[in-house]
Amino acid sequence: MQGFLSLPSSDPDGTGDAPAPTLEPVAAEVALAHARELPEGALAWVHLDEPSPEDLLPVAEALGLPPLAVEDALHAHQRAKRERYGDLVFFVLRTLRYTEETSAIDTGELMVFGHPQWLVTVQHGPSDAPQTACEHVADNPELLRHGAYGLLYALADAVVDTYGTVVRQVAEDIQELELTVFTPERVDLTRQIYSLKREVLEFRGAVHPLVPVAQELVSPVQHRYPEALAPYFRDVADHVLRVAGEVSSCDELTDSMLNAHSTQAGIWQNEDMRKISSWAAIIAAPTMIAGIYGMNFTHMPELDTVWGYPAVLTLMGLTSFLLYRAFRRNGWL
Repeated sequence: MQGFLSLPSSDPDGTGDAPAPTLEPVAAEVALAHARELPEGALAWVHLDEPSPEDLLPVAEALGLPPLAVEDALHAHQRAKRERYGDLVFFVLRTLRYTEETSAIDTGELMVFGHPQWLVTVQHGPSDAPQTACEHVADNPELLRHGAYGLLYALADAVVDTYGTVVRQVAEDIQELELTVFTPERVDLTRQIYSLKREVLEFRGAVHPLVPVAQELVSPVQHRYPEALAPYFRDVADHVLRVAGEVSSCDELTDSMLNAHSTQAGIWQNEDMRKISSWAAIIAAPTMIAGIYGMNFTHMPELDTVWGYPAVLTLMGLTSFLLYRAFRRNGWL
């Protein structure tokens, strides 16, 4: 459990040009103790990573967090959503991390309890979003003048920026696999395509429920954040919509790739069947001739001639050669 405090900077000259506040790390207990007693313009942030009920419930009791939202934060496995409880807003954001060694997408969740003067975040699974948000507000301290809403923007922006990075890496994996699918070599890629399809579906499940939430964020009146932050939240919404479109394209590409590979496998099977049938026909012709002569009837052609045996062998060879030439000309062999 971590804590952060941001106190408004003093303006001793009374010029209104007070320096921007900074986000200082403190003990989580200190941030929690000051959360309800902060002056206007101050911010307290309590962050919990994979909390147990013993970790989260005291924080929920101290700040009066909604029981249903607390239950969601404890059990995780929630879809992206936004819920409002009076002055408190509860966000669930799905976090993603791309593992290059295995081309796998690790998913997690970031729950945000947002109040005008304090923020409680609960993280499940791997995510660098809290650290990235701290670095963001350190580079842009003006965001802290807007209290918890400025930090909420930094968190949402960090999560959505990760989406953009992951979707580009997934698109590169799809392009590489596409090149392999359409190579002349026969390679069974069904397992790889299906694994990639599962990753894309998991990605889509993280991004698409966030689209209506992001669209709602563009209204400062509805969400009660300062008008100055409206362009920032619109930028987040634009990024979510763009990534959602790219994920849909990746989903369609994997579907097309799987269909193309299945069609290609069917073509390979047809080619094999044609070759097998052609060789079976070539072998069947001399077998039929040999079978007829194997019946040992008394009156059969060339039984009493010296050249009968070579003639039959020549007939078998000539028939097989003519069949082989016909099948080669038609592309069966």
